[in-house]
Amino acid sequence: MRKSLINPLLAFGVLIIVILAFNFIGSSIEGYFPPQKPEEIAAMKIGDTVMAGMKVVDDAKVRKVPLIYHPNYLVDYFKDKRIYQVLNGIITGSIETPIDEITSGSISRYGIAQGFLGPGFITVQSGHLAVQPPGTYLWGFKTPTLIGVKTKNGLEIRDQEKTVKTVSSSDINNDTVPHNYVKVKKIKKWYIKSELGESINLDYGLANFNDGRNPTSSEQIKNYFGDDVLKYMKVYPNSSPVLVYTTSNNQKVIGRAVSVLGSYPQYNDAVRAFNAKQFAMGWNGTFIPPHTSSHGKETVGFDGVPDPHAPDKAATHGVCPPGRALRDAGYQAGFPLPPGMADGELSVLFETDPTSTIEVTNTGNYPVKLKMWTEGSGPSMRIYAKIVQLLP
Repeated sequence: MRKSLINPLLAFGVLIIVILAFNFIGSSIEGYFPPQKPEEIAAMKIGDTVMAGMKVVDDAKVRKVPLIYHPNYLVDYFKDKRIYQVLNGIITGSIETPIDEITSGSISRYGIAQGFLGPGFITVQSGHLAVQPPGTYLWGFKTPTLIGVKTKNGLEIRDQEKTVKTVSSSDINNDTVPHNYVKVKKIKKWYIKSELGESINLDYGLANFNDGRNPTSSEQIKNYFGDDVLKYMKVYPNSSPVLVYTTSNNQKVIGRAVSVLGSYPQYNDAVRAFNAKQFAMGWNGTFIPPHTSSHGKETVGFDGVPDPHAPDKAATHGVCPPGRALRDAGYQAGFPLPPGMADGELSVLFETDPTSTIEVTNTGNYPVKLKMWTEGSGPSMRIYAKIVQLLP
């Protein structure tokens, strides 16, 4: 009985002596062995978006170092009761660098992203691999990821400069081309009218994030940012700013205005009411970061009304009353007159698309959202506009 106790105690004592010896020897030469660079152990590119629970350290890339150079690693594993690493280090003379020696900031000792909400991104902080949680507001810009180019062989689909595949003109359908943003019918129509070498945007991701993270592909957007972000991107033009995440509900109205549709029967009041509602819908919910501009939705349609004074002898009458509300709310917020608009009753220029051409600029230091809606019907319809500032 006594003998069985002696052997474990003896082994434990020998282990302590070995650790102390290695620590004494290694402390004087540890500085001669260069530490592993944090980007060398990353399971993805620095700057890529990550969510809590994702593996961000590639264990296979973690360097094993001579035990004599880093005896303190043996001590760390011993304190952590990771006996396999301790024994393997003693037997082989080399030992894995503990993950927490080369990571920090929301990464567990097992290389898992943890301790934050929302979409973070992998980065390097003070020489350590880390995950940077998202700020109060995170936004990017809608950016093409796949384009179609008309060639003599058909529709060439490209990812940047790399050709993904070529689809013959007779084989353009839902199974052969991306169609989340552009319907196949429109792609076919474009192909017939376009010249060789002309291109069309087929799919989009997000880029130029305000926190400097890497662009995200169209496939990643739903997983990282959710369906609402995808829905927003589908109705706004290329290069539009897109709010993808926020932790704040602190808001302040900095501009508001209201206008009345009025009656102009010569321009068809029913059509005018329809166009006014379309204008409000086309701008409602539009997000604009500080010192940035945005158009309204590009998927909103308007009806033309015959007008001998218009350049094309027709105009989208009914958009001027909501245009005045949007313009005047912007003025109250300190914004300039949007391109495509004018002062006075005729607020929207004839040649202007009421949503996708007009561009509102946020000159403030915080992001804003535009709110527009209508109440009532017919000539007495009231159109409301608000500029809501999003605060930390």
